[in-house]
Amino acid sequence: MALFHSRQTQLGNRPSVPKITSLENALEVFDEMLHSRPLPSVIPFTQILGQLVKLKHYSAPIPLFKQMLIAPNHYTLSIIINCYCHLNQMGFSLSVLGSFFKLGLQPNVITFNTLIHGFVLHNQVPEAARFFTKMLEAGHCKPNVVTFTTLIKGFCMIGNNNAAIQLLGNMEERGCEPNIVSYNTIIDSLCKDTLIDEALNLMTEMISRGIAPNVVTYTSLIQGVCKLGRWKQATKLLDEMLSKGIFPNVVTFNVLVDAFCKEGMVVEAKTVVDMMIQRGIEPDTITYSSLMDGYCLRGKMDKARQVFDLMISKGSMVNVWSCNILINGYCKGKKVDEANKVFKEMRCMELVPDTVTYTTLIDGLCKVGRIQEAEKLFSEMQGCGQLPDVQTYAVLLDGLCNNQQLSMAVELLREMKSNKLELNIVVYTLVIEGLCKAGKIESARDLFRGLSSKGVQPDVRTYTIMIGGLCHHGLIIEAEKLLREMGGKGCSPNGCTYNTIIRGLLNNNRTSWGMELIQEMVELGFSADASTMELIVGLLSKDIVDAALLPLLKDS
Repeated sequence: MALFHSRQTQLGNRPSVPKITSLENALEVFDEMLHSRPLPSVIPFTQILGQLVKLKHYSAPIPLFKQMLIAPNHYTLSIIINCYCHLNQMGFSLSVLGSFFKLGLQPNVITFNTLIHGFVLHNQVPEAARFFTKMLEAGHCKPNVVTFTTLIKGFCMIGNNNAAIQLLGNMEERGCEPNIVSYNTIIDSLCKDTLIDEALNLMTEMISRGIAPNVVTYTSLIQGVCKLGRWKQATKLLDEMLSKGIFPNVVTFNVLVDAFCKEGMVVEAKTVVDMMIQRGIEPDTITYSSLMDGYCLRGKMDKARQVFDLMISKGSMVNVWSCNILINGYCKGKKVDEANKVFKEMRCMELVPDTVTYTTLIDGLCKVGRIQEAEKLFSEMQGCGQLPDVQTYAVLLDGLCNNQQLSMAVELLREMKSNKLELNIVVYTLVIEGLCKAGKIESARDLFRGLSSKGVQPDVRTYTIMIGGLCHHGLIIEAEKLLREMGGKGCSPNGCTYNTIIRGLLNNNRTSWGMELIQEMVELGFSADASTMELIVGLLSKDIVDAALLPLLKDS
């Protein structure tokens, strides 16, 4: 018991504990305290629990709390509520709140804020709002700016900006002044929803209240206008913040780099990175990964690799996400061997490939017809403890179907079912398409007709593929019946559907029927695609279809 007692002796009778550095350390000190006599007061016990929470050990304090041989105080109970909140055990959090009243203790605003934050943290915003209302009605304590701002954050998280703005307006009525965080939370949410004018109006209101915008405010606004491609406004906002002595931070610059790259403006993105370095702001993993992604999107893989190598040279900047970007870039450009090199480099860097890594590389291998390697990697993935998700199965299914390995595809579908994976319409559509391409129209039709019994509804792509398959096998009446069925099933045909069945009719010498559907398609606002136009022009040259049809198609 020397550790605890030596600390207590140094401070006289004032209870205290040494700084906790690990869970093992905390358990050791706690055990010493439990066995010391006289038993220490509640304060040192609470200090240990609090220090464990600071170390993000949220489950550890709960069993220790249950071992305490003395009555807790309101700090102890608040810590336990916080633990349950982080563990998404809100029912237990509310039970601990009940303990306050049983013990004659009064919970303070921090306790209530912790509970509201717990609900928001786990996306239970309606429950947070109900709890907030009860807090006001019961009058246990007055909410503060943290209470309001936490609930504002919750409303913004679920996209209810109106409720957040209304709550902001209610703050003053309750005698609570909003702060910069309250405003920034809503401004950021409005910008994410590209409601820039509303966000700018809110900033004006904030300034009129004497609250100056900061780097967070401007970063949100710049991100919002960049999403809309309003580059002049982004520049204006950047100039405005600089004129106010607010300097962009790494997050601001990352927003600009990412926005430029997504628009294919990699030269401008590189200029921003150079500007960062000139201003003494060190680009981080996000900066370089965004720039690398920009080069990948433009197919400039040599440039992307240079950025990747630069990240490696700077130490621990490369992570799984940045590797996935480069692997995806190589796979999209069908440079699968280069992608494989990056995959192998990950192990040298002690990075563990995730589901996205494997899925991307499997997809890349399938796209270049290297199915056996894709299957081998799929098995290796499971052997390494990475569970394939629906997307992983989908890319492998697509590869198998496109390479006429239907029996393997059907087997994979069975494996998905046995693994209790939720089979979505994308997966079923891939198999239906594979069956149609392989000429197994009966099997495709059976699978299509059985979708509703599996609780899956076909989408417009599923219908279009099935219609195309039926047309290819001369089953025109059934194809047209399926087209008419779509509207009644809440899945209206699109331009691709019409083009598919029109080509099917024309290829099956049903030209008059095809012309009727062309008229219908144009009236619905759809137009003939290149393949359909080519077919019609060919028929026109043989005087098979009416020449009056061509101007109609051009107008569409």
